[in-house]
Amino acid sequence: MKMECDVCVVGAGPGGALLACLLARKGVSVILVEQQTQIGRAFRGEILNNEGDQILQKYNMLDLLDPEAYLPLTRIEYWDRKQLVKSLLPDSPEGHFGIHVPQNDLLQATLQEAERYEHFTLLTGVTVTGLLQDREQRYTGLTGRDAAGGAVTIHSTVTVGADGRYSTVRKRAGIPVHRIKHGYDLLWAVIPAPSGWEPVIRFAMVEQQQLSLFTQTRGMIQIGWNIAEGSFGSLRQGPFEPFVRLLTEAFPDLGAAVKEKIRSWSDFVLLDIFSSTCPLWARDGLVLMGDAAHTMTPTGAFGVNAALRDADVLHLELIRALEEKDVTAERLGRFEHLRREEVDMLQQRQLAMESSFKLNFTGQSVMLG
Repeated sequence: MKMECDVCVVGAGPGGALLACLLARKGVSVILVEQQTQIGRAFRGEILNNEGDQILQKYNMLDLLDPEAYLPLTRIEYWDRKQLVKSLLPDSPEGHFGIHVPQNDLLQATLQEAERYEHFTLLTGVTVTGLLQDREQRYTGLTGRDAAGGAVTIHSTVTVGADGRYSTVRKRAGIPVHRIKHGYDLLWAVIPAPSGWEPVIRFAMVEQQQLSLFTQTRGMIQIGWNIAEGSFGSLRQGPFEPFVRLLTEAFPDLGAAVKEKIRSWSDFVLLDIFSSTCPLWARDGLVLMGDAAHTMTPTGAFGVNAALRDADVLHLELIRALEEKDVTAERLGRFEHLRREEVDMLQQRQLAMESSFKLNFTGQSVMLG
């Protein structure tokens, strides 16, 4: 398989999919390459903040969603020893503390919109095996293998690495990355919400580790449980029931749902936690975005929103660069110039939020301005 396009985007997560869709809307020929054969199967955070919500509204993407796939979260609660110790409320009846949109719904809506344009192509099940360069060392596309083992070659004016925190594009381009460990890993699980459960976020401390509950659409709750970094292997060797009992002791109203859905260690999904940053996001003919350029931790749910903002900014820069016939690292690096300060600020904010989390378990209900 040999193909040509203006822009080849690697990675069909929310940021890469939105970027490809916005470029296709503007008449740019785009090939979106995804390693997974089914879109949206990865398990990750799915909370939109105001910025992410506004970006999707700006491009009318939310109008394409099933109404059941959009759930504003009404307050944040902090619990200690089965007692509510603090509630954070929005500053208006219309306010919220994030919106849950299932990633599968968001991706399917985005890709269905992109497929309306004849110059958009989605390739799933394709693993990138290398990057193409010309005599001047400018990147000119990629090579890969499809799910059947067939060779894939894509020639593109610009290659975009939107392929996550373990980015193959970044690695193949030789772009260094600095990783920061945060001292914890994360266990994810999903359970049905009990009757009468409100659309809230709940936090608790369990054996000095953070336990988080995020209400999801369609009557579900996502559990995020911090554990000591590198400790899951030893945890799995121990008994399962005492560990899960800590969850039901913290939130007794979840007892039945936990018993039904979390029956073994395999019912948790492990995410190793780190943030990262790259000293540069662009080379001639190539640019990184999202977690490939600046990995976020789940704290504050900044990751998906930062990726959507990247797509918002980058698609305009790519259109201008193509019009100017200038895809040098200097030209593509204007995207980094526009985004790095905010990204650095968000990563520092995550560190501050993690270090001060325990301080939230005092005080009364407050209104946030």
